[in-house]
Amino acid sequence: MKKTGAELVRFALEQIGVTHTFGIPGVHNTEIYDQLNISEKIEPVLVTHEGGASFMADAMSRTSNTIGTLLIVPAAGVTHAASGIAEASLDGIPMLVISGGIHSESGHKYQLHDMDQHGVLEPITKATFKVLSHEEVIPTFYKAHDIATQGEPGPVFIEMPFNISNFKGDVSEMPSYLPPKAVADKGISDLSQAAELLANAGKIGIFAGWGAADCEAELIELAELLGAPVSTTLQGLSVFPANHPLHTGMGLGQYAVPAATNAFKNIDCLLAIGTRFSEIPTGSYGINPPENLIHLDINPEVFNANYPAKCTLEGDAKTLLPALIAALKEKNISTSYSDIAAKIKLDKVAYQEEWFAHKVEDRVNPGRFFAELRSQLADDDYVVADDGNHTFLTAELMPIHKSKHFISPTDFNAMGYCVPAVIGAKLANPNKQVVGIVGDGAFMMTGMEAMTATNQALGLAIFVFNDGELSQISQAQEIPYNRKVCTVLGNLKTQGVAIATGTEFVEINNDNEIQAGITQAMAFAKDNRPVIVNVKIDYSKRTRFTKGVVKSNLARFSTKEKIRSVSRAIVRKVTG
Repeated sequence: MKKTGAELVRFALEQIGVTHTFGIPGVHNTEIYDQLNISEKIEPVLVTHEGGASFMADAMSRTSNTIGTLLIVPAAGVTHAASGIAEASLDGIPMLVISGGIHSESGHKYQLHDMDQHGVLEPITKATFKVLSHEEVIPTFYKAHDIATQGEPGPVFIEMPFNISNFKGDVSEMPSYLPPKAVADKGISDLSQAAELLANAGKIGIFAGWGAADCEAELIELAELLGAPVSTTLQGLSVFPANHPLHTGMGLGQYAVPAATNAFKNIDCLLAIGTRFSEIPTGSYGINPPENLIHLDINPEVFNANYPAKCTLEGDAKTLLPALIAALKEKNISTSYSDIAAKIKLDKVAYQEEWFAHKVEDRVNPGRFFAELRSQLADDDYVVADDGNHTFLTAELMPIHKSKHFISPTDFNAMGYCVPAVIGAKLANPNKQVVGIVGDGAFMMTGMEAMTATNQALGLAIFVFNDGELSQISQAQEIPYNRKVCTVLGNLKTQGVAIATGTEFVEINNDNEIQAGITQAMAFAKDNRPVIVNVKIDYSKRTRFTKGVVKSNLARFSTKEKIRSVSRAIVRKVTG
């Protein structure tokens, strides 16, 4: 039969369950856009910038069972989208990246958008493909989907040359998509050693990352069985419900909230699930796991990379955790966690009261803001944070009650994530409330993407923490340098952005306006109107994460560097 490549692309995407594509049409992909326009299953979404498209696709993958998909122009579209593709790559998020391509048989050189896209994307994708015949289109898309979703997930790139997409060619069949057969996890053979270590431990802690995002029920059962406190990574903040008595918060060292720091003191066995022990989750490598470290992860390359493990379990937590629970039950373990749960509760209450007691006139207290926001959201509503000081305020002060209901850029740490990611999460979950927390610096990067929310009539709320600085970095400059170099933004008038993008606008200037401001924002969102909320935030109180990371980094300095840094700070404080 004769089919255009674009027809085959539409068929393949429908088969693998894609519901939305994100991007901008151009001369090399308009035929594909035309095909998606007639699809009854897929909606192509126009964005303002391909970087926003990639963050939308990332959020769709994180908050649904649908793979986030880009449909972009070659060359500039690819480089614009690269930050979101790299974020997905380092964070282990599946994504399909589809671009047009130059006419592969024209015989001409220096065609429009003629660039080696594969060389650019090779470091930040699991695989790249260039389709060279119509017969290859459907199998290539199926293979790309499987690579993106199997093992440790990640983005996969497909280039569709103009002559394949736009012209008809011969195809012998149009096969339905069949998911690949499951592969047995290697870690099954090591479960007995892990169970033995846990059974003989005196004080156990559980450290869970995004790799455990589909195992909320199993994590709860395991924690209760072992009587173990549970800490999470930043990316995995939602994987264990914050309203469970054994939940402690993000991290487990001096950079963590007091509930976590205290609960994990003197543990003699740590079970780490779905985490790489990378820089952010460890507070710049500021933790010291016990000798009995059990590390479970789908990617064997993470084992012993930063901390030596006594036992490694290679495989998917969805498979291995139920098996580990069964092995532990055979040992008739009986524990009580009432004492540690009571201490965790006291520490959490004390930390919130510490924040409530911090007062700055004519600014919004972050502790009070998040307490009110939590009270106005349902357990299964979604919270999206960007990268910045507000990220760690959210992690420390905003309890998340359901897995995959908090998302944020982590290992790649790309600013500009939040506004487009809120849009992707809302499209994936139209019946849930979705709110974004973004600093003014990150908002400047992708805030105009709010136009996409308006065009899509999406009811969502974007809270802009506005203090006129790149606060996370300006705070890091303050002590050692007594200077703020290139971190002062000026006075961003977010209402102007709201007017320009057709969104509603709310302002919260102090603590007295928090409840009414959030209530008004939620009302706009429930009426399918996007809203930008300018929050005059107070950043004067440091997060535990910021203070802990500073200590961890300083501790690694040589004596000579410590003296130099401290001396410079003192001199500049005195001299100005």
